Amino acid sequence: MRKPRATAATSGPDGSAPASDVAAIVAGTHGNPFAVLGVHEVGKNLFARCFVPHAEFVTAYTLTGMIAGELSRRDDGGFFEGKLSIKKRQPLRYHARNAGGDWWLTDPYSFGPVLGPMDDYYIAEGSHLRLFDKLGAHVIEHEGATGVHFAVWAPNARRVSVVGDFNDWDGRRHSMRDRRDTGIWEVFIPDIGAGRPYKYEIIGPDGVRLPLKADPFAFKSELRPATASVTAASPAHQWGDEAHRSFWRNADPRREAISIYEVHAGSWQLRDDGTFLSWDELADRLIPYVVETGFTHIEFMPISEHPYDPSWGYQTTGLYAPSARFGDPAGFARFVDGAHRAGVGVILDWVPAHFPVDEHGLVHFDGTALYEHADPRQGFHPDWNTAIYNFGRREVVSFLVNNALFWAEKYHVDGLRVDAVASMLYLDYSRKAGEWIPNEKGGRENLEAVSFLQKMNKELYGHHPGVMTIAEESTSWPKVSAPVHEGGLGFGFKWNMGFMHDTLEYFSKEPIFRKHHHNDLTFGLVYAFSENFVLPLSHDEVVHGKGTLLGKMAGDDWQKFATLRAYYAFMWGYPGKKLLFMGQEFAQRREWSEARALDWNLLGFRSHRGVWQVVRDLNYLYRSRPALHGRDCEPEGFSWLIVDDSQNSVFAWLRSAPGGNPVAIISNFTPVPRDNYRVPLPKAGTWREIINTDASEYGGSGKGNGGAVEARAEEGGISATMLLPPLSTIMLELVAEQAMSRPGNLGG
Repeated sequence: MRKPRATAATSGPDGSAPASDVAAIVAGTHGNPFAVLGVHEVGKNLFARCFVPHAEFVTAYTLTGMIAGELSRRDDGGFFEGKLSIKKRQPLRYHARNAGGDWWLTDPYSFGPVLGPMDDYYIAEGSHLRLFDKLGAHVIEHEGATGVHFAVWAPNARRVSVVGDFNDWDGRRHSMRDRRDTGIWEVFIPDIGAGRPYKYEIIGPDGVRLPLKADPFAFKSELRPATASVTAASPAHQWGDEAHRSFWRNADPRREAISIYEVHAGSWQLRDDGTFLSWDELADRLIPYVVETGFTHIEFMPISEHPYDPSWGYQTTGLYAPSARFGDPAGFARFVDGAHRAGVGVILDWVPAHFPVDEHGLVHFDGTALYEHADPRQGFHPDWNTAIYNFGRREVVSFLVNNALFWAEKYHVDGLRVDAVASMLYLDYSRKAGEWIPNEKGGRENLEAVSFLQKMNKELYGHHPGVMTIAEESTSWPKVSAPVHEGGLGFGFKWNMGFMHDTLEYFSKEPIFRKHHHNDLTFGLVYAFSENFVLPLSHDEVVHGKGTLLGKMAGDDWQKFATLRAYYAFMWGYPGKKLLFMGQEFAQRREWSEARALDWNLLGFRSHRGVWQVVRDLNYLYRSRPALHGRDCEPEGFSWLIVDDSQNSVFAWLRSAPGGNPVAIISNFTPVPRDNYRVPLPKAGTWREIINTDASEYGGSGKGNGGAVEARAEEGGISATMLLPPLSTIMLELVAEQAMSRPGNLGG
């Protein structure tokens, strides 16, 4: 039920405001300041009232500079009022004076509202898809003046004010207008522009003043540990990425090469003094490196504003603001544009599952559980000590859906990797019996979260074709990457957590024991095409005492490097898109920490450089060979050649797709070379060795097949007899005879 509000002020015959209203304005407790302050008709005359602390005299002027009247001080706290000489209601400027000097200010209460009835309608309905153009702080021209329009949702507040350095952080000075049908508060503050820190001062329904709140729609924030929002001009970047965007708008991403380099922007590299690189510095270094290494996309761990570095961005307090750690938001736009011009996509880690309970953030935003559930069994996340969004509230869903649209529109991002989807889907996630509330059907599924995810995906794909969404979903929830109209969640892709777990488990075993775990590598093909999968070797595998990928490999140092190279080629030949966390492309030895840069000096060592060269060459092959990517998500593109040789720990399969020659992938996961090993192949002829992870240039032993093998029709079918190098993966491509003379035999 809506609480009663302060009613519009009445005036005495002389135009004076009631004493109770004056006292409430001076005290900062009035719930409807626009009914008192500004320009008001009293009979046939216009009167002005204003609150100007520290002033002793105030004269009113029109915006054109014409004097409009002298105002008298009604209250020593700074309340002035007086009759105006003008005949038409219009915005006013005041010339204020005291014994110490004088100053000018434009009266925010003499302006009309910025938001209109259609905004109210769509906001109330929860269908407004341009909230980021309406809420937050926007530098605009309004009724003849330049200033900033502020708007924020706080339906249960008694009063909301904008405070900042422009009003001495005094909540009495810029109390906002309550648009009662929507719970949106707004005010236009003239004479200020971009670059001004601000927060909202909110008095809750119980009359208690809350800790100052950052703007949920802030487009820019202060650098931590400061927590204020900052006014920002509308993005004015001149984009030059139409060729990139046009390609992806017209592509089927399931049938394109997608090789993702996962990056933590704060620790990929640092300046010599240990500070963060700016977006422009990252662009100068990261984009060329990604191009050289052959990845198609950069996926940033969350870059939205967040207060705590060790959260890696996953506890965000400013979903609409690129973090101030890396400079101005415009710098991020330049980074994305530069990446696109170089042919590299940019994916953002996005966290709509939960938010931190820092007092300046969303928690109890207007004095009530507004963005979160009030009941901790629904609204508190026990794993992360965070608040869970209330997906049953249309305003919250609208806030999050608009955020997804915002990044695609304003910053041209190519995709969102949605974090912790499993925690959203299950009401009993990480909870014991009695610690959760069943849904309306008595089940454990969070039906409201399902509806939200479906809506987000429908709107994002509908408005921004070419953008993809990727779910980090660790359970067997069906149809995560199926369209909504088919009963799916609507994601483009899903992380294949099973692949990551099973393969790392397998490679941690000593080679002599791998024959007993053969199924760890074959089982994944049972479900490999049940979703559109991304194969992730992510940051989660190299933190919290888990070591590094190199460290997880069994054996001595030589065997670790050999196994890692073979593992990468196995993965790049396996159906599914690829993701590798930064540092693993050159076999980082130290576990990742957000507090330090990667160990780039390792690239000066042959073994580490060899791993990087393998990743580079694999990315080249993956992108250039349709067989390796064109049917990543379809069973027609995969067939086993050898699936049951557990004794030798050998695996072989064929990848194929229209428009390219088939490619055979053969892995030997023991340190024993297999000479005269027979591999069945689908066609007779020459099969060129396009990569061999045991090549000496990669740091291997240099064993191979002279660059090619011959497949012949013999009794029992077509096959080729070859040498399988130790702890290696080789790829063979069927080619015509004239192709043998082409240069660039990778590892041959």
